[in-house]
Amino acid sequence: MHGSKNKMFWVIRFLCVVSFCLSVTGASFAANLQGTASVNVTSDTAANAKNMAFDEARRQIITDNLRQYADVEQLKSAIANAKSSELMNLISMSSIDGEKLSDTTYSANITMTVDAAAARDWMVANGVQNWLADGAGGDKFIVSVVVNNPIADWADLQRIARAEKIDLFTKYMHGNQIKLELPTSQRAAFTIALREGGWRYANSDGALRIWK
Repeated sequence: MHGSKNKMFWVIRFLCVVSFCLSVTGASFAANLQGTASVNVTSDTAANAKNMAFDEARRQIITDNLRQYADVEQLKSAIANAKSSELMNLISMSSIDGEKLSDTTYSANITMTVDAAAARDWMVANGVQNWLADGAGGDKFIVSVVVNNPIADWADLQRIARAEKIDLFTKYMHGNQIKLELPTSQRAAFTIALREGGWRYANSDGALRIWK
């Protein structure tokens, strides 16, 4: 009887792991560089207010989408110093919802999609350290790590990677923040190993965020 229960436990565990693998590998992990900004701007004319609103939305959406793929302080500085026309080239699509105009005010919910390849080229040209691949992904994905105990947690990550025969390609390391790049084909195995090793995780626009 005991042997039968033990066998059933391992069957259930195996089915749970298989189900998890399918859910991880079946999802699309390409970065979704899209966002919506709610803007309300007043200027001397409605036309100027609309131009200012779009510029504000563009800067906010680009910052929000690229911050997990770049050095945040360098990114903020580059965006603050960029001309509006320069940032327009980073947007592939945009749409407007709930638009309202008066003689001097413009408000709307503006949705924009950031072109990953253009954004990467722009960051490189402006000296922004980044790990956004052309096309926002390809066969690699980003692991964003937050460590509480840098030495112990980093050693634990390396132990898990060695056990799974996974090479950790370090893209960025500063303070308690580490960015890694791994082959997409190893994502499911790595995520399961992390979970079993006591790490927590969340998927965020193609990146895998992990912490203890």
